[in-house]
Amino acid sequence: MSHPAAQDLKSHARWVPWFHFVAGPILLVNLVYSIVLVVKSASWDNIDNALVGVALLLVFFGARTFATAVQDRVIRLEEQLRFERLFPAELKMRIPEFTREQFVALRFASDHELPELARAVLDQRLHDKGEIKEMVKEWRGDHLRA
Repeated sequence: MSHPAAQDLKSHARWVPWFHFVAGPILLVNLVYSIVLVVKSASWDNIDNALVGVALLLVFFGARTFATAVQDRVIRLEEQLRFERLFPAELKMRIPEFTREQFVALRFASDHELPELARAVLDQRLHDKGEIKEMVKEWRGDHLRA
């Protein structure tokens, strides 16, 4: 059984080649070509093709946005359960203070460093996911993300 590659701050982003590097560029080229045709000859067929090109690109970005929104909700739930298990009593009382961005970033912290890192995030009012991820010392990979 193969083990997933280790993750860290620089390697945790997920790229799906057929989606990001094939489908996206094809849809973009299609839209640009459709717009060029409209500029050259503003017929109903060319305008219709350009509108379909816009719609397809919106669907492309929407699909990614919807998937990551659902993923973030699941992460928030998973992390709330994890926080309940790992936090001392006084920090458990503060779980409702965490934002979605904070939950998403803190998921990469190891169990043993999470309570102190979470306390620092709340006390310093940190909301930037990148800044929080940079604070993680012992990276805990997330291999199931969308």
